[in-house]
Amino acid sequence: MENVAAPSDTGALETPSLVDLAVARLRADILSGGTEPGERLVEEQLTRRFGISRAPLREALRLLAQQGLVDHFPRRGARVATLTDADLQQLYGVRDLLERYAVEQAFPIDDPRRLVALHAELDAMRAADEVGDRFAMAEAHRRFHVALVALASNRQLAWVHESVLVKTQLYMAINLRREADTGHGTHNVLRHQRLYDAVAGRDPETVLSELAAHGARQYIS
Repeated sequence: MENVAAPSDTGALETPSLVDLAVARLRADILSGGTEPGERLVEEQLTRRFGISRAPLREALRLLAQQGLVDHFPRRGARVATLTDADLQQLYGVRDLLERYAVEQAFPIDDPRRLVALHAELDAMRAADEVGDRFAMAEAHRRFHVALVALASNRQLAWVHESVLVKTQLYMAINLRREADTGHGTHNVLRHQRLYDAVAGRDPETVLSELAAHGARQYIS
């Protein structure tokens, strides 16, 4: 949902707009666990922090609201979005259905080159875990599941799936922070290694079994 800057007269892309930069900064804060669900987003503080006026900041908040990361309340401003336990159960249920359907549509996978993106995100997760970068871990986790569903070559499925992932990542940011604080980030990498191995093994039944035991519901208390 990022805006693409218009080309200049020379054909080169312009510097990303203030709105784009504000979206990127706020999104990173929210999805890395740097802000808590329900935390108020104070315009005066954010304009000073980013060195921008209220207009681009409000547009950035509007775009983040479209992504499900920010809630707006009349006369009370904006807050980091919150999800109820029921919301999470429903989101993970939808994610499970979409990913199982994607696997059923994707197999057989006869060309190992189709797994390059999936393996790259597994490597990115491992690298993020080694340096304790929570946001990089969360982003690589999201991209891993995006790459998994992309194997189905279904653009509409991919679009719906990613919109669900962004919302679940909001909640997972809290848990990834806990994993980093307690040294459990490596467990997250190992779970995805097992899932990758199942995909590379070209056995859809094993992949579906791994997805069922993948641990999505460990994020729900």
